[in-house]
This record gives sequence, structure tokens and C-alpha cells, in this order.
Amino acid sequence: MKFHILTLFPGMFEGPFSESIIKRGIDKGIISLNFYNIRDYAIDKHKTVDDTPYGGGAGMVMKVEPLMAAIEDVKRLAPGARVIITSPRGVKFSQQMAVDFASEQELIVICGHYEGFDERVKELSGAEELSIGDYVMTGGELAAMVIIDSVARLQPGVLGSEESTISESFCNGLLEYPQYTRPPEFRESKVPEVLLSGNHKEIERWRRNQSLLKTLISRPELIDSALLDEEDKRYLESLKKEHVQ
Repeated sequence: MKFHILTLFPGMFEGPFSESIIKRGIDKGIISLNFYNIRDYAIDKHKTVDDTPYGGGAGMVMKVEPLMAAIEDVKRLAPGARVIITSPRGVKFSQQMAVDFASEQELIVICGHYEGFDERVKELSGAEELSIGDYVMTGGELAAMVIIDSVARLQPGVLGSEESTISESFCNGLLEYPQYTRPPEFRESKVPEVLLSGNHKEIERWRRNQSLLKTLISRPELIDSALLDEEDKRYLESLKKEHVQ
């Protein structure tokens, strides 16, 4: 999968993507990261990429001319690629979106900056605005890294085991169950006996119940959209009674 990243600060991406799993995916040729400095597309001698907003107000706005020139240049290389812009006003990014994007061959990611971008950029490019949370950062580069990492890890061969993308938080609408490894006891804290029992059916049920419990406590809003069987529903009812009492 090819990522085409439009940014004012391409150097910010060097550290995060030169380590660990994403680097392995790059080395294997499974994913590629291509960077384009938006400032290179500025039309004046000072390489200006921002200006004051019409109507007044604090901050600066990314100009339409360099951004559209950059987008159109990259679209010639990747004509079928989806275009996304990182922005705090965008749709909140989710695991399901990551799965959706992972099915694409190429993705163009524009890193928003300053007070945002000239609205005509979105209108003319058809870009999708994405946010990684209800907060504001100094720029969209970090948000772009989060999105790229989440999508890239889903490409076949990037992770050590394909099962890693199945038994994890949000893959089935719930948070992941607790995990343990050796030793079986540490500072008087023991691994739950069921995990040492070898009874796979009981282990599976315990894990499912723990996922339900953690989701109910930490992210109860996820429960409404999760796929639940009758046993799940009964267990949730018992948990709610305990919490009410």
C-alpha cells in the first residue's frame, strides 16, 4: 500500500516510521511512504503557504493555491487514491475506518496546520476530514502518523501474526480482555486460574466476559453497537445489577 503524505514538516515522520513494525513493513516492500513538502508548491518567491483569514480572527489559514497544486500533482501519480485531511473538525477516526482504508491501494494524507485550510481545498479535492479525538494539536502531522500506523499494520505481512488484528480492542465492538504471561505469580498477584487450566472453552468464555466487563466500565457507549449473543446479554445484566447495588 502506498501512502502519499502532504506536509509542511516531512522531517517529523522520520523517527516514528524508522522503527519497529512499520519499518519492517517498509523494508518488506508491503507499504511505502512518499512525502511532499507543501511549501515546494507555493507560487511566490517567499514560499508563502498561509495567510490571514477573511473576516478577521486570530491565526493563519493554509492557502488554497499551494495545497491544490500539491494535491493535483500527487493525484497524477495516484489517480484513484482517496484523499484525507487531518482536522479537529473532521469525523472521528475509528478502527472500522482503518479497516476500510486498508483495502485501498493508495491513500493521500494532507496534514492540516495553523487555523486550518481554505475551505475550497476540501470542495475542489473531495477530501475527507478526519480527527483522531476531541482536542487540538499544533499540527496535523501527529494525527496523520496515528492514522497511517493504524492502517499500515492491517496490511497482510506487516504484523508477525494475522491473528493479532482479530483478537484486539474494537475488532468486535468491544475492548480487549486482560492479557498475562510468565511468571504465574508476581508480588502475590496471580494469573487467573482459568488461563492455566488448558480448558479452551472456559478460557474463551472468560475472555469474552472480561471484554464485556472492561467495555461496560471504560467505554459503555460501545455496548449498544456490539454484536452480543444471549449469553453476553445475561452476563451484562448480572454486571449491571452488581454495579447498581
